[in-house]
Amino acid sequence: MGLLWFLIVGVVAGLIAGLLVKGGGFGLLGDLVVGILGAVVGGFLFGLAGYGTDGKVFSSIVISTVGAVVLLVLVRVVKRA
Repeated sequence: MGLLWFLIVGVVAGLIAGLLVKGGGFGLLGDLVVGILGAVVGGFLFGLAGYGTDGKVFSSIVISTVGAVVLLVLVRVVKRA
């Protein structure tokens, strides 16, 4: 998966995560950045569990979205503390 594809998947994941985690978003641009970072987090977490994307679009978006949601929830918890 190339860098451009990684960024596109991260942006889509950020948009989806921003919709799923209401009140935890950071606006459009912030959610896009969180989505890109979430793609890294999701890839790491799923990699630890032994799952990979195998370059498939749908699984890449799902894994990235899960990572972005986890990241948004963690940021929300840290923000409240």
